[in-house]
Amino acid sequence: MKQKREDIRNIAIIAHVDHGKTTLVDELLKQSGVFRENQEVAERVMDSNDIERERGITILSKNTAVTYKGTKINIVDTPGHADFGGEVERVLKMVDGAILVVDAFEGVMPQTKFVLKKAMALKLPVIVCVNKVDRPEARCVDVVDEVLELFMDLDASDKQLDCPFIFASAKTGQSGLDYKNITPTMEPLFESILNFIPAPEGDPDAGTQVLISTIDYNEYVGRIGVGKIENGSVKVNQEVVIVNAHEPDKQKKVKISALYEYDGLQKVNVKEAGIGAIVAISGISDIHIGDTLCSPEDIRPIPFQKISEPTIAMQFMVNDSPLAGQEGKYVTSRHLRDRLFKELNTDVSLRVEETDSTECFKVSGRGELHLSVLIENMRREGYEFAVSKAEVLYRTDSKGRKTEPMELAYVDVPEEFSGTVIEKLGQRKGELQNMTPITGGYVRLEFSIPSRGLIGYRGEFMTDTKGNGIINTIFDEYAPYKGDIQYRKQGSLIAFESGESVTYGLFNAQERGTLFIGPGEKVYSGMIIGQNGKPEDVEINVCKTKHLTNTRASGSDEALRLTPPKILSLEQALEFIDTDELLEITPETLRIRKKILDPTLRKRASFKK
Repeated sequence: MKQKREDIRNIAIIAHVDHGKTTLVDELLKQSGVFRENQEVAERVMDSNDIERERGITILSKNTAVTYKGTKINIVDTPGHADFGGEVERVLKMVDGAILVVDAFEGVMPQTKFVLKKAMALKLPVIVCVNKVDRPEARCVDVVDEVLELFMDLDASDKQLDCPFIFASAKTGQSGLDYKNITPTMEPLFESILNFIPAPEGDPDAGTQVLISTIDYNEYVGRIGVGKIENGSVKVNQEVVIVNAHEPDKQKKVKISALYEYDGLQKVNVKEAGIGAIVAISGISDIHIGDTLCSPEDIRPIPFQKISEPTIAMQFMVNDSPLAGQEGKYVTSRHLRDRLFKELNTDVSLRVEETDSTECFKVSGRGELHLSVLIENMRREGYEFAVSKAEVLYRTDSKGRKTEPMELAYVDVPEEFSGTVIEKLGQRKGELQNMTPITGGYVRLEFSIPSRGLIGYRGEFMTDTKGNGIINTIFDEYAPYKGDIQYRKQGSLIAFESGESVTYGLFNAQERGTLFIGPGEKVYSGMIIGQNGKPEDVEINVCKTKHLTNTRASGSDEALRLTPPKILSLEQALEFIDTDELLEITPETLRIRKKILDPTLRKRASFKK
């Protein structure tokens, strides 16, 4: 007999990047009394990892719980970036409803559409929260219309269309049912969660069924599976069977050694939990996302969506440059291999494959951001390694044609730059599909473009739009190969010999293009020290000092003036490197180099091409 469990609500918070999901969760935690009156609370308390805090983005979905009027509300904060979209799809299986957060100025964005589509597919009821209504340029009425249009485009049911709209400013902790009249409390939002989001239901007397939707990892207890109890109950020391809807042969008896529920930001040990509760289970070493834990007498896996496949790959290899091993703590192939395979414990959209060489691994992910976050994390942990240029993963369709991943790119730019953007993306095989004016002299351009056409484009885009453009991309589908694209118009400036860079050598080099290094830096033959203004690569001696003569002419010894070098960030360096180059990564420095360091062998290889 199915029963409803009225004292619980399970919700996910979904939205486009930067529309204020994590800040909203902060407020819900504060106003439900999770923190003491005088407790100091960090802003965006849910973003626990350093990179999340610095970049202001959420990478991993997080669970928390608050209690309002005796009802426990389990909240899952999800990422907004398309590269971490795999997280959103799975988390929605764990909840009974969602809060869609939309910025009162930006309105509906590509990722809003993506996350809402996933919620609609699972027939989840949605509460719309129009956030940042205190922005001077907020346009609440238009945004409500945009959201309702989106609901209709996605074939929402009448019940879904009849959803509550809450207007809020998460930063100041205010909300209301009318944007002209908001009160300094989150009560209107809490009330609509209780009234509109259904209570979880299941059969408390049936056999246990728990679908694992997220994996957490902890050094001490290993893998922790997080999921919602669909039927029955779960007890500590209970024997269960692991099964998986996509792997019919998988059946394994295991024992639950510890059980936790969420309360505020803490995990709390419990002895037993019933239907509708979101629990964390530890003690099962090879638990994976999509596994169902069942009672041995009633084995039925719960179907779930397959995790989206990676679309982009990079080679991670042992650093073999002349300066290798001087700055990193972990430098061997064994260190690199262990670290990459450890990442698979928590990141399900990642793939790591061994190659013919023991020194090199192929790592595939959902996008450049996905892989650059992994690289940045490894670098901070003291790893030293090298990576190749990101390349897309091709497939062959049923007719034997080569297909490649395509993306939809939504570009918001001031009107005067739209021509340049259309021209640049056209060269990268992008097709303009729509162009609409939006407020403030901006236009929104929609393109269909191969994923590889976007590799290395963001930096150029920022320059072309003088920093005023916004580009958002989302994976669309695999389509037939669109032809070759020329990536980089300029060549590289390559160091001619090993040593230390000197002002005199750099002064002569800067006439040729843009330098990436200043004086007093270690260089080696084959290292890239700048970008040439022309298409070909040029070798330059930056360690050359001035010959001393015994004649002194007035004016010839004036100080040499160097233009400050362009210091590349990790993302810029990954975008800059070409297919015959590598990026050497250590905890202290990023160096770009040619794959083949010896100039003679390099020339031979280019002639063979």
